[in-house]
Amino acid sequence: MGNFTLGLLVEGAVAFLLVLTIGYCYVLNIRLKRLRDDRAALQTMITDLVRATEQANGAIGELRKTAIECDGMIQTRLSEAESFSIELAHHVNAGQSVMYKIGQIAQTAKKAEMQNQPRAQQREIKAKMALSQLDRFSNGNDGAAA
Repeated sequence: MGNFTLGLLVEGAVAFLLVLTIGYCYVLNIRLKRLRDDRAALQTMITDLVRATEQANGAIGELRKTAIECDGMIQTRLSEAESFSIELAHHVNAGQSVMYKIGQIAQTAKKAEMQNQPRAQQREIKAKMALSQLDRFSNGNDGAAA
């Protein structure tokens, strides 16, 4: 009976190990299915990533073209602005020159007026005196005739 029990124990241990191996294979099979499913999803994601990268490269190329065009336009406008700035500076200098000349003319006219002012005042005084004498004369003749 000892051999029979020992054989039964060994057979039971082998059966138990076989059940464990089948269970492990089942778990491993589930994991492999998930891995295959994840692999397909990963391939889809990689395909989408490659497509997005190509689109981004195309967009970057377009942005470069636009940046080059904008740079050219800015350079053109900057050149125009510089030429207008130089022209405006010339006009400002010319305006300052004209203002200086007008100031000189005004100063000269003021000096001449100051020099002529006593003569003008004398003439004005003489004219007032002549008018007052004329008024007296005309008032005197009006009184004699009445």
